[in-house]
Formats: sequence, C-alpha cells, structure tokens
Amino acid sequence: MFIPDKIYFEKAISNYELGKELLEKYKDVPKIEIENHNNIEEMRKKENKEFPRMKKNLIIGIRKTHKFVENHKISDYLVPYTSSGCTASCLYCYLVCNYNKCAYLRLFVNREEMLDKIIKTAEKSERSLTFEIGSNSDLILENTITDNLVWTIENFKNTKQGFLTFPTKFDMVDSILPLDHKGKIIIRVSVNPEEIIRKVEFGTSDLDFRINAINKLKDAGYKVGLLIAPVIFIENWKDKYLELIKYLDAKLSPKVKKELFFEVIFMTYSYVHTKINEEAYPNAINLYDKNLMTGRGNGKYWYKNDIREEGEKFFRENLGKYFPNNKIIYIV
Repeated sequence: MFIPDKIYFEKAISNYELGKELLEKYKDVPKIEIENHNNIEEMRKKENKEFPRMKKNLIIGIRKTHKFVENHKISDYLVPYTSSGCTASCLYCYLVCNYNKCAYLRLFVNREEMLDKIIKTAEKSERSLTFEIGSNSDLILENTITDNLVWTIENFKNTKQGFLTFPTKFDMVDSILPLDHKGKIIIRVSVNPEEIIRKVEFGTSDLDFRINAINKLKDAGYKVGLLIAPVIFIENWKDKYLELIKYLDAKLSPKVKKELFFEVIFMTYSYVHTKINEEAYPNAINLYDKNLMTGRGNGKYWYKNDIREEGEKFFRENLGKYFPNNKIIYIV
C-alpha cells in the first residue's frame, strides 16, 4: 500500500464520503491544508532534482473541471475523472508537459458528481458512447489507494448503454476480477520491451506481470486491448520490439488473442522532460535524439516523418504476421 510522506488536502474533502475515508486511512500521515490542489506554492518552488521526492506526497482535493473532450481513437470522449498524475516516474510522462514538476498523484473525492455526468451523457445519447476515464492517471494504481475503480464499475454496470475505458501499466487487478461488470469496461494494458520498462518506466509493473494481468482480466470477461506505447526508437529497436511481439504471441492466452486489439503510439518528448530528468534522474538514459526527432512546437519533440513511417510499416507487418486476426485501431 502506498504510504505518502505528506498529504496536502483541501478542507472541503471532509464533506465527501471518500474524503473522510482517506483522512481516516492516512490519519497518521502528516497533513498540510491547502487552498487549491492546482496551486501549491511550496511544491511549485521545489527544484527539479526534488521531483522523485515530490512523487511520494499525496494531494487530495475537489475536481472543479468536468469538461468532456471529444476523442476519435478508442473513445468518444476524454473525461476528467478521479485522479491526475501518478506515483510512478516514467521518463516520458506526458503529464510533465502540462504540469511540469507537479505531475504527482492528485486524488479527487467528488466521484459521485463525475460519474453522474458520465451516466447522464451515456443514457441521453442516441448511440452507445465510450468514455476514456484514465487519460490523466492510472486507475489500477489509484484503485489500490481509493477502491475507486471497484466503486465505479459497480455503479456504472446498470446503465442502459455506454462503455468506460482506461489504460494501465500496472498488474494489481485482483480486486476487480470478481465484479459483475456486464461487459461495459474496456481495459488496455500498456507494454514495452522489458529493457525499456526497466530503464524508463520507473515504478511500474514488470512485463510478465502486465501480461498475466491481461490474461486474468480476459478470464474475468473484460474487454481487453494492448497499447504498445510509447514506442521509443532506441538502438536496435526493431530487434527489441520484434522480440516483444513474439513474446506476447507466446504468453497471451488463446482467449485474449481471440478478441484482442492493438494501439501503437510513438513517443513524444519535450524540453521540460529533458531539464527535469537531467537533475532528478542524472544516471538515466537520455530519450532525446536530435538525429531522429524534430520540433513540433511548445518545446515538444516527436520522431521525424521518415522514422514514423518506418515504424508504422514495421508494426503493421509484424503485428499482422503474429496477430493476423487482431485489429490495429491506430498507429500514431
């Protein structure tokens, strides 16, 4: 169980059931009352080298923004939900682009308001909608602290229509396996070669654990997909990703492979990542490669078009070879 060094909390969380539960759960942890979870001056002023230590704190507040953003990949809407940030430290984490050093774990206790809006939107629609509820965090990880995922599944299952989906890099799925989810939950497990997980995705589950989790989820009747993401074009990347694809073919259960779908996402990096990682993780590998990357504005970089085209060709050919009956939703 995650035991934070300190908890920063908005006073109003005590008006919510989950807020009371968390205050009781962490009653022995030092606490600091804050006005706004979005603006903690003490945290903003910390140096980059303190980023790993900042990740050991927990922020609890009320989510004020409930705007749904249209999405045309795996869902109809990206939905702000019960958490933002993470306790892990992936060197490429896209939240760092938005929050800089403040990409730590924030929990939001007004879950009833958030799920109620999703359910009302789903039931008013003329067609069945899919809501991405994990774009800003990892709900499998969060669930180990809040049980929010269990609560969400149990309170969404009886809606007239609609689906919820989220990605994860973690394997702690046992608490949701017995639930009667009624096929309304789509869980996408993110994978990468073990070397990348070990050197880049600090604090996440090992590849074997993730594969075991997706097999268990499918046995429990969940709809499942695999994210090969983010693809990082390190030295000998073709050998490493081909080895990954072959390993997935060998280790995923026949039941998973019968209905599995894929998403492939190439890494985006940024100047902010570079500065934080240089100071916070001085011995880590540098993910910026000026020979392969080009600027895309706002201090962000992505792989050059010819590299991306080569990558897309590689994944279409090899996923098509080893998983001929499985759909690739997109490669971006």
